[in-house]
Amino acid sequence: MHEQSLISNLIEKIQQLADNEGARVVGAKLRLGALAHISAPHLREHFEQATFGTSLEGLQLEIEELTDIHHAEAQDIILENLQFEASDGQ
Repeated sequence: MHEQSLISNLIEKIQQLADNEGARVVGAKLRLGALAHISAPHLREHFEQATFGTSLEGLQLEIEELTDIHHAEAQDIILENLQFEASDGQ
């Protein structure tokens, strides 16, 4: 259940930013803290399931895993940046 909340919040934030840009999101880069309580493969699996059939389906996730448990973001999932589809459809 914890994963579902994390994924829902992440999807909501991505969708909000896409709406603000008025463009389709095609990629997202995340930083996953060492103490974030979810592995990168598990995060990706939940994300793909949650976005199936939505405008975010097929979005490419790039996940950087932090290994330092003392890092200031060790417990966080950080949305670092988004890539948007070019206006000419590329």
